[in-house]
Amino acid sequence: AMLSVTGNPLDRASAERADPDWVSAQRARPDARFLPIWQAKPLLVGDRAGFLEASRLHPEPDATCIFLGLREGQPLFAVAMADSEEPPLAGLGEFHDMRAAAFVLPDADTAIAGQAKALIDWHRRHRFCAQCGVGTTAKDGGYRRLCPACGADHYPRTDPVVIMLPIFGDACLVGRNRKFPNAALFSAFAGFVEQGETVEEAVRRELAEEVGITVGAVRYHASQPWPFPSSLMIGCYADALSRDFTIDGTEIVEARWLTKAEARARLDGVLKDDGMALPVPIAIAHHLIKDWVEG
Repeated sequence: AMLSVTGNPLDRASAERADPDWVSAQRARPDARFLPIWQAKPLLVGDRAGFLEASRLHPEPDATCIFLGLREGQPLFAVAMADSEEPPLAGLGEFHDMRAAAFVLPDADTAIAGQAKALIDWHRRHRFCAQCGVGTTAKDGGYRRLCPACGADHYPRTDPVVIMLPIFGDACLVGRNRKFPNAALFSAFAGFVEQGETVEEAVRRELAEEVGITVGAVRYHASQPWPFPSSLMIGCYADALSRDFTIDGTEIVEARWLTKAEARARLDGVLKDDGMALPVPIAIAHHLIKDWVEG
């Protein structure tokens, strides 16, 4: 199964978007479409991303407008709507939190909406130069901000996060994070890659910190853009050297070894209401567990 938020079909036209005249020409095309983002939520029209014609939008003149890319030649943009109390564009569609949207949108729409949300969010939070504090200007169709005072370029961020499933024999270790809204949810372990670390080193450090286990081989499995706000989840398997673990008690409040049979029963919905839930299919953690079970 395809990972949610992956498989973005757009041609990002990175050479052309550096030319402001080209971007303006794309915006002016009659077939150009715009995805409104309000309070970090994309517009949905039914179960599709709500790309609208410019004439239906009436955005603020200085609204952030980002070139997302070309879908089979058609230019697609994202537009930040003003932070009003009530959602704008009443009657045209509904604004949904990105997590909720991922459950209903087709794969390609989820990937495009995730890209739009992450970029709009970055622009909202990076309006001033980190070097000298002056207000910056969006360039390259929204893929760069330039400081008019000191000339510094600023680029949208992607933060790498390792997410890993420790394996020992026929069992995987899953844990419950204190921040999980669902008290029954057990998932893979995760943490941001720190400066000067490889992916493998980050996996080893996080597992040592969170559950006190030592691991040998670390194997990359798959990755997933995760626009909350703008991470790249790097999914790995880690060979645990023993079954002994010690939870840190601050971030991780419980951990359990699950055999393949136990994990399979839960994924298949055979085991329910026993006080333990596994991650939902939009999350890469679900696929780490599922692919291991089926492997």
